[in-house]
Amino acid sequence: MSDSVLFRNGIVLTMDDRHTVLPDADVLVVGERIAEIGVGLAAPEGATVIDASGGILMPGMIDTHRHMWQTAMRGYGADWTLTQYFVWYYLESGRLFRPEDVHAGNLLAAIEAVDAGVTTTVDWSHGLQTPQHADAAVDALQAVPGRFVLAYGNIQQGPWEWSASPGFRDFVSRRITPGDDMLGFQMAFDVTGDPAFPERAAFEVARELGVGVTTHAGVWGATNDDGIRLMHENGFMTPRTVYVHAATLNHDSYHRIAATGGSVSVSTESEQSAGQGYPPTWILRDHDIGVSLSMDTSVWWSGDLFSAMRTTLGADRSREHMEAHGRAETVTHVHLRAEQVVDWATRGGSRALGLDGVVGSLEPGKKADVVLIKNDDSPAMFPILNPYGHVAFQAQRGDVHTVLVNGRIVKRDHKLVGVDLAAAREQVGRTIDHLRGEMGEEAWARGMNPDIPETKVRDNPYTYTEWDAGSAQWKH
Repeated sequence: MSDSVLFRNGIVLTMDDRHTVLPDADVLVVGERIAEIGVGLAAPEGATVIDASGGILMPGMIDTHRHMWQTAMRGYGADWTLTQYFVWYYLESGRLFRPEDVHAGNLLAAIEAVDAGVTTTVDWSHGLQTPQHADAAVDALQAVPGRFVLAYGNIQQGPWEWSASPGFRDFVSRRITPGDDMLGFQMAFDVTGDPAFPERAAFEVARELGVGVTTHAGVWGATNDDGIRLMHENGFMTPRTVYVHAATLNHDSYHRIAATGGSVSVSTESEQSAGQGYPPTWILRDHDIGVSLSMDTSVWWSGDLFSAMRTTLGADRSREHMEAHGRAETVTHVHLRAEQVVDWATRGGSRALGLDGVVGSLEPGKKADVVLIKNDDSPAMFPILNPYGHVAFQAQRGDVHTVLVNGRIVKRDHKLVGVDLAAAREQVGRTIDHLRGEMGEEAWARGMNPDIPETKVRDNPYTYTEWDAGSAQWKH
């Protein structure tokens, strides 16, 4: 393959600081970087030329919170609440996952991400019970031509325990290279609000290693304002801290996040379904807090950011209308626009991860993470009148035509390049067989089909009980 790729005649959403949109423009990639953007660019000798006419060129999308190891259980928990998720993974079956099962989930999730145009994914990997599990997670990520951040966690131990273990330190020294923008590193743990603040030890390890912390904050019934207060009072809230969900905090907590430069990873499909709290974009806007988007886990939801953008717009606007109706008012102009959620799906992620100088926009000199959305066989892909609105409301993963990561073509003409999907399928199959065998058929079925609460139908005062054929009327 040539080290040059030229996209011709696409609608270019640069997502630069001005959100410049270029109709019928070219994007030239040379090596790992974007070399030039303009009209009628000359193709270097031997360049791969891709016709982008009728399509949209945009930066690769960035998911800042995905439990990739759970992808082997795709759809299993579709009817769960957050409580059932906690019971299944934290208390019962999560410990059954072997290193090879973490590998299988991560491999499938990584392939799924690049297929959907998500070129950077944070693996919120809280199933790393041993260093062997962590090695398996990284092995899977490095087997797929995507950009990833390993967020190391272990739900079977307190963070003050696993972060102090020699095995963790050894793993970091062996597998993590500071400054590597293809495999970044975070520490992933939650803060319970315990006044003793046992998580201090893990924060100190993160500070010593010079890495950011990502934490589920503002989750109804699990993490609350006391955790934020303890982090702030002890000096552990930084611009590199990512607060996941942050849906049930008070104004004081949001002020602390804003003042320390942190950002929030919003998982709207998750929040509106599992019960962490109402998706918080409406209040984050009030506090001027940075937002990125994420999908959480495929054990429930989809694995692409088109769904994230769509549901986030819907949830934010629904809240705005609902509150206006409560005041007997009508919303005539919505605050959250399609352009903003496309920014959150790209630049929002790069800012949150400290990669904004590397990826997140199409600008000369940046790494070439590029997505072409084009589908000549889809009636939903024309006309393209509002490109931001088209990305957020009309496009879907099947419309992802070509994906470049770090200048490398990983998907072209709607087909993955250099990915062994059959091998991933085989690995996932072995994981399912293992888990199902360990749990037993009864527990397997029960876990996937939680009880349905009884619903009582109200008595209806307008119900008729007898039909009078003679008068052709109902009688009471």
